[in-house]
Amino acid sequence: MKKILALVTSLATLLVAVVAFAAEPLRIGALFSVTGPASFLGEPEKNTLEMLVKDANARGGIGGRKVELVVYDTQGDVTKAVQLANKLIKNDKVSVIVGPSTTGESMAVIPVAEKEKVPLISCAAGIKITEPVKKWVFKTPANDYVAVEKILIQAARQKQKNLAIITVSDGFGSSGREQLKALAAKKGFRIVADEVYGPKDTDMTAQLTKIKASRPDAIICWGTNPGPAIIARNVKQLGITTPLYMSHGVASKKFIELAGAAAAEGIMLPAGKLTVFDKLPKNDPQAALLRSYDQAYRKGFGVEASTFGGYAYDAFILISNALKSGGTPAQIRDGLEQARKVVSVSGIFTMSPVNHNGLDLSAFEMVRITKGDWELTK
Repeated sequence: MKKILALVTSLATLLVAVVAFAAEPLRIGALFSVTGPASFLGEPEKNTLEMLVKDANARGGIGGRKVELVVYDTQGDVTKAVQLANKLIKNDKVSVIVGPSTTGESMAVIPVAEKEKVPLISCAAGIKITEPVKKWVFKTPANDYVAVEKILIQAARQKQKNLAIITVSDGFGSSGREQLKALAAKKGFRIVADEVYGPKDTDMTAQLTKIKASRPDAIICWGTNPGPAIIARNVKQLGITTPLYMSHGVASKKFIELAGAAAAEGIMLPAGKLTVFDKLPKNDPQAALLRSYDQAYRKGFGVEASTFGGYAYDAFILISNALKSGGTPAQIRDGLEQARKVVSVSGIFTMSPVNHNGLDLSAFEMVRITKGDWELTK
């Protein structure tokens, strides 16, 4: 009888522990550049994640667990990003971190995530974030070499063999420059001009004058706002009619707004399907989700959803999927790595121990800016 009572007591204790665990909130941390030069990235990321958490909690949470979200504004500052990452882990006790918004910040925060063994899902595109693979680090934007390849496929179709590149001297730009040079050489293109500009530069006519003199078949600019918008205006001012490509780093209407419709006209770039969701075939596996996201974002914030906000959406979907493996940082990490054909905003994710990004060429469409809007290239 005593043994039976002891067993019943043990089972009751275990049941209480399980119920307590099930009821324990999931704490998600986020590092976004909500203000500062990269606010066009961080603001929609913050808005999107807060919107999704609010909606999930209204439905009872994820798997019965309420979600507690702790968001910090890094202002795009590398030092601040590291400090806040430590705060999220040591003070706020989060189980997973979404962000940062930029490649430079993400690279700086990686050692913190690896040391503290807390999964980090970056919202930045630089290939070095996840290659080589780091055990605790993932990212949602497609790797920049995928975007480079998409541009070069289009350039090859247009028989544009002599290319000029102009890249920003930050983490995103340096990574893009490296991939541009490597893939261009591999695919038989010739780089006839290789210019660089600073993140805070306000005029690039000197670099573009050199590029014009090199007589390229096309110009590829790699950076994030505001630099590329300035370059678009400078190209127009200098009377350069050479086709201009931008990176996926400007795939939002903010770029068109900053550059002006006239200067942006005709520019081509690889962009996530969200930019052209209303032009996708109805049987596209992402179409319904993209339409739903855009409608919800417009309702909540009065503007259309952006590709960059989509990176945070992806992170939330991947976390929700990963929770099937459990809610500890280690279990979430394992669940992220086991993601298979997870449909989200930026594409269809399939992770593995050797791939912590999980996207391929299908994540992008080549688009052209026409009359202040996006259209699919033909």
